[in-house]
Amino acid sequence: MMWTASGLPTLRVMSRTSHRVIGLLVPGERWRSLAACQFADPDLFFPISSSGPSGSQVAQAKAICAGCPVRHECLTFALRTHQVHGVWGGLSEEERYRLRSAALAGVERGQAAEIDAVHAPDAR
Repeated sequence: MMWTASGLPTLRVMSRTSHRVIGLLVPGERWRSLAACQFADPDLFFPISSSGPSGSQVAQAKAICAGCPVRHECLTFALRTHQVHGVWGGLSEEERYRLRSAALAGVERGQAAEIDAVHAPDAR
């Protein structure tokens, strides 16, 4: 996974029907069966608030995610399905929001540049 200067991962579009995991092809959403969190306490990944003791829960969840072989697939799923609660793919709710906002801003900038190029005045 590539990371940006802001510390957030770059987005990479993945197929909705299959994902590559450690040399294996995992069909559909079956990546979950390889997730490091499958036997962890779900409360770690869905803390009640974003402050106080919940910070410790988020840190523990992220530590589990750090060693997960399907972290990228989990994050992709969360972004694709607009999960707004919990830790997914090693990112908190706020981090996913910033990542999604940055990605959308990049798309908008790219579209604006494309429109400018098409509609630029003729320089003759």
